[in-house]
Amino acid sequence: MDRSSRSRRFAPVVAAAAAAALTLAGCSSSSGGKNAEESADGASAGKADTPRMTVALVTHQAPGDTFWDIVRKGAEAAAAKDNIELIYSADPNAGNQANLVQNAIDQKVDGIAVTLAKPDALADVVSKAEAANIPVVGLNSGVSEWQNLGLMEFFGQDETVAGEALGKRLNEAGAKKAVCVIQEQGNIGLTQRCDGVDNTFNGEVERVNVTGTDMPSVKSTITAKLTEDKAIDYVVTLGAPFALTAAQVVDETGSQAKVATFDLNKELTSAISDGSIEFAVDQQPYLQGYLAVDSLWLYQNNGNYMGGGEQPVLTGPAFVDKSNVDSVADYAAKGTR
Repeated sequence: MDRSSRSRRFAPVVAAAAAAALTLAGCSSSSGGKNAEESADGASAGKADTPRMTVALVTHQAPGDTFWDIVRKGAEAAAAKDNIELIYSADPNAGNQANLVQNAIDQKVDGIAVTLAKPDALADVVSKAEAANIPVVGLNSGVSEWQNLGLMEFFGQDETVAGEALGKRLNEAGAKKAVCVIQEQGNIGLTQRCDGVDNTFNGEVERVNVTGTDMPSVKSTITAKLTEDKAIDYVVTLGAPFALTAAQVVDETGSQAKVATFDLNKELTSAISDGSIEFAVDQQPYLQGYLAVDSLWLYQNNGNYMGGGEQPVLTGPAFVDKSNVDSVADYAAKGTR
């Protein structure tokens, strides 16, 4: 679908007094100000004086994956600011995720933000949302497919580019053999990360599939791999919890391998500080959730397209290592990085 088609399909309903509608109420100087709203970190923030909207955020979060708590916190902060009722739902099974999007359509929400880890499975239901004149934006997964599916905007990182950056970092470290641990088979973003590493890393990359929802199994698989192949000098994981497990394996087995990862959380910043993990690639998930929800408010109330409706809004990649981890540790402790 071309950009002009998206524009026609998602013609916004903007009130005649748009300028007034877009005015944000200032923060009240008193604790009881009627326009004061508690943001995700407890700070008082202004709330939009615009009509109440309902937005559905539908992700492929697996049970226990705390990465998505950060995405959701960003989305909730934007919803609080924009006078939006946020409906969050998730399922790692692509068919079930599609059903959740259909549920949002049936509820006649004002906008949908969705992840596209397995874009083919979401194509039909995204088309149904568009046919119902519900604007849809993508976030986190699906940077290579969002335009093909006709989404209005996308917020995330280019996973291939991020992987390529990590591969170059491995070269700088003098690595010779890396194992790339994929916690969810068929997830296009995870595959692209390993592809990117393979594109630029001068050494050998071996891919290992694990079941990310079963951490004891993840640990045993990494243990077996490091035990049988002493040539592995870097373990590359694609999420913070798996990096922490890999670091534990390295410590328990006495392996000389080092650990690098994609994504952050509070525990991971501590592990970078103490040297058990070398570095992380940060895609700023809080920002992804925040921008996805905020973009739907901006579109509804002012017809705005971030990225002009043609380019993704990139939130990463950026490296966090010992040299700069202190600058993000406080935010990670609050659950926003």
